[in-house]
Amino acid sequence: MTKALLAFVIWIVSGAVTAQVFDIPHGEEAPTRTLLVSTAKPRALVLLFPGGGGVAGIFDNSSAKSRHTFVRSINLWGQYGIDAVLVDSPYDLGDLRRGNLRGRQDHLTRVNEAVSFYKTKLHLPVWIFGHSMGTSTATYYANNLPVGQEQIAGIIIAGTIHTASLNKEVSLPVLGIHHASDGCAGTPLSATADIIQNRPTKYISQLDVIEGGITEGNVCDSFAYHGFNQTEPELIKRAAQFILSH
Repeated sequence: MTKALLAFVIWIVSGAVTAQVFDIPHGEEAPTRTLLVSTAKPRALVLLFPGGGGVAGIFDNSSAKSRHTFVRSINLWGQYGIDAVLVDSPYDLGDLRRGNLRGRQDHLTRVNEAVSFYKTKLHLPVWIFGHSMGTSTATYYANNLPVGQEQIAGIIIAGTIHTASLNKEVSLPVLGIHHASDGCAGTPLSATADIIQNRPTKYISQLDVIEGGITEGNVCDSFAYHGFNQTEPELIKRAAQFILSH
C-alpha cells in the first residue's frame, strides 16, 4: 500500500463501528482526504459532500475542523447498516456568491476517484449525498455519468441550492430532503421540490420534508434549520430508509 493510501485506524466508536482516514491519490496534486465510518455488516455506502466551500478539514485523528451537519451525524449511519464516508476537498469549492467551482472537471474527477476507490475496496452499492452547495456536486456528477453506465446506485440531495438541476436522462433513484423552515434565500424548498417533481415519472423519485429542531445563527449556516439542527437523526433515518429500499 502506498503512502498516499495509508489508512489510519483512529477509534472504535462502538463495538461494531470503526473510523479510518483514507487519502485518495489525485495524480501529482494533493490527494482527496476521506473519513470512512464503517459498521460490521454494511449493506451500502454513502459518500457525503458537505456544503459551503466543501473543505471539511479532516485531521489524522479522524476529527474535523468543520461542524457541518454531515460531521455531526456521521456516526448515525451505522445503526442502519450503512458505511458513511465524509469527503473533504483540498481547495475551496466556492459558493453562490463567490462562484461555484463544483462543476469543474478536477472536482468531478475527484468524486469519481472516490467512488471507484470505495467500490473497489468495499464492494458495496455507492450512493452520493450532497447538502446545500454539496447538492451541486451530486447533480453535476449524475448529469455527467454516461447513460447506462452509472457507477453509483443513486443520489440524495438536501437543502438544495436553487441553481442545481438534473438532466432528464438521469435514471438513478433520487431522494430530495428539505427542512420546512429553511430560511436561506439560496436554498428554498422549491429548489428540492422542483427537481423531484420534474423528474420523468418512470424514474424513482421522492421528496421528504422535515420539521422541528432549532435554528441558530445565520439562516444559511449548518446550525440553522437549513442544516437540520437537532433533526439530524430524522435526516439520516429518511436517507437510510431510501437507500436500503432501492
